[in-house]
Amino acid sequence: MATYRSPAVLLSADGTRTSGTVALFTEPARKGGIPPWAGDFRPGADSPSIKSPVGKTLTLEMPDGRTAKVLVQSLKGGSKASVLALLGEDLAPF
Repeated sequence: MATYRSPAVLLSADGTRTSGTVALFTEPARKGGIPPWAGDFRPGADSPSIKSPVGKTLTLEMPDGRTAKVLVQSLKGGSKASVLALLGEDLAPF
């Protein structure tokens, strides 16, 4: 299981860029398929928040420019210390 932790940016469909820290992991692939991946995104203190993110597909942008689509599964914590639970689509960007 690969893991990754780094600064990243979440991009919403309306162009909102939310900087923060992402912690991602992969699971073993099933029968030669694409390995599923998921993780958490913790927005930075000064970053704009994404309105009603649960259920939305967003773009995750890594520091090296790679991008991937993620589905926001849930919102953990309170409004000031929120963490978004992400489910990756397609290949992992790390």
